[in-house]
Amino acid sequence: MQAQPRLQEIRLVTVDLGYWDSRLLNILQKVSEYCADREYRLYMDDLPTGIRRLLDLGSAVAERKGARRSDRRFSFLYRTGETAIAVWQECLRFTEFAGELVLSFWRLIRGRASFRRDDFFSLLQAAGPEALPIVSLIAILVGAVLAFVGAVQLQMFGAEIYVANLVTLGSLREMGAMMTAIIMAGRTGSAYAAQLGSMQVNHEIDALKTFGISIIDFLVLPRMLALLIMLPLLTLWADLLGIIGGLMVSVLVLDLSLLEYVVQSRESVGWEDLTVGLIKSVLFAIVIAMSGCLRGLQSGRDSAAVGKATTSAMVTAILLIVVWDAITTILFNLLDF
Repeated sequence: MQAQPRLQEIRLVTVDLGYWDSRLLNILQKVSEYCADREYRLYMDDLPTGIRRLLDLGSAVAERKGARRSDRRFSFLYRTGETAIAVWQECLRFTEFAGELVLSFWRLIRGRASFRRDDFFSLLQAAGPEALPIVSLIAILVGAVLAFVGAVQLQMFGAEIYVANLVTLGSLREMGAMMTAIIMAGRTGSAYAAQLGSMQVNHEIDALKTFGISIIDFLVLPRMLALLIMLPLLTLWADLLGIIGGLMVSVLVLDLSLLEYVVQSRESVGWEDLTVGLIKSVLFAIVIAMSGCLRGLQSGRDSAAVGKATTSAMVTAILLIVVWDAITTILFNLLDF
């Protein structure tokens, strides 16, 4: 039996070709890919010049990896394992970055880490005074809402006076530090990621490395120090305004006097409650600065990558804030602190 000759080449002939549009280009592209997969020679010399020019432009840039949707279906177990591996790798990257920061702090103590003083003061201003308006507004509203929600329940038992306890204790131990940290994560942490991501796009970080300048010492350390200084101060300010917000609701809605609210607030808390909030604010500052700077340094070389890094920094910081808040709250309760 005689074997059939193997197809070796395909020639496209465009006889009587009139109007054409992008659909023809799409078909020709698929034909070209089909021939390339099967090692057929494809001749398109007879095509109009405009079509050949557009096809050449389409093949001039390599297709982006992962641009097409994969037809493979992965099981739930596979996706779970893949996610677990990604989370583990992310934890390793954060641990490595934290170690580099610790070494940078040690170099700073020994006088071997250097950064520009003007940049540091600009970062202090951006992380502190410029954040006061939004922190003040949110703190007052959170204190007022906390007092109003508590008052609705406490009025049933004639215990309106304990609204002061609820607002003061909640602000000092939890809400003041946490709400301030979330605001700063969305405002300052994302700004850090955008700044460092833009420097990646403009190759400024590569230039600093070429000159032998430590990126951690020169870019990350001043941002970390700025947040470590300013976030506890903003937390104290938010605590005060949260208590004032509760005072406004108590006086205007519950008919409590100013003196009653102040005395009850003072008797319900101690210095340890204020200390708990400040300890949390320091931890939150570290989390926000690390998330923003790490995502910025991991950014790609285009504008889309900078936007993705900014979003990732904010989401990571808020997630870690909630996690660390839960951990520290449980620990302080176990230690009866």
